[in-house]
Amino acid sequence: LHYLRHSFPTRRSSDLGTKIEAPLPGTITEVKVNVGDKVKKGDTIVVLEAMKMQNNIEAENDGEITSVLVKQGDSVMEGTVLATIA
Repeated sequence: LHYLRHSFPTRRSSDLGTKIEAPLPGTITEVKVNVGDKVKKGDTIVVLEAMKMQNNIEAENDGEITSVLVKQGDSVMEGTVLATIA
């Protein structure tokens, strides 16, 4: 399996923080954070498998994880909110 680092826009700011969204449809193979974790820009939040490739979905900014909305094995569509960072 190949690992890709995506430069797709995967975040949207809101009153609840920055939403980390799936850039493409796939299956969550690993969740690397928990609510309350401190993350830095570039840290991997989740690993998403799409078309037999593992895609690291990364934090676009520093902050604290305020929600994790997926778990390992979940199927997601493009635009699905995976987590939020405040």
